[in-house]
Amino acid sequence: MTLEIDWTRCDGHGLCAALLPDRISRDEWGFPVLHGTKLPPDTAVRRAVAACPALALRLTRT
Repeated sequence: MTLEIDWTRCDGHGLCAALLPDRISRDEWGFPVLHGTKLPPDTAVRRAVAACPALALRLTRT
């Protein structure tokens, strides 16, 4: 699975970085920085996608 960010929707809330601190950090403006996009479809990743208040995260099959 690949984690993607829809930059037209992202508002920099930071919830994704809080839920996946080993995979996502924040830049100086609060927007997410992905550390590798190829991810296992585990519960934590799916929870972060579902919790995004702006619906900016999505998982796609590779």
